Amino acid sequence: MNHLHKVSWITAAVLATALAAGCDRNKPSSETAGQKLDRTTERAGEKMDQAAADAKLKAGQAKDTVDDAAITAKVKTAMIAEPGLKAMKINVDTAHGVVTLTGTVETPQSLERATQVAQSVDGVKSVDNRLNLKSRA
Repeated sequence: MNHLHKVSWITAAVLATALAAGCDRNKPSSETAGQKLDRTTERAGEKMDQAAADAKLKAGQAKDTVDDAAITAKVKTAMIAEPGLKAMKINVDTAHGVVTLTGTVETPQSLERATQVAQSVDGVKSVDNRLNLKSRA
């Protein structure tokens, strides 16, 4: 629901409450129609504030997802460009700037180099290296 529809819906609810408060003369109430309208308007404002906060949070999460995808792509590109690393056997995942490497490599030097390459990429906060050495049978 877009912002304009929310405002229209809230405005309609406020007016309906005001009319109901003004028409309900048979029931004694300690709250006047104006007070009811003020309370309803305040609640509507709180709901709008919450909706705005939720939208901001979702936008931030979407940005994090895009940033993580870009970091993953940069790390994979750097792995492919690195001599001695078989990038196709190294899986790269990124969450909140933390890169996780999984898969197998041929040598202990490749295992260390994969971490170094990933750490050198801009935006990487840390590297969780879960790579395994290929067993020599």
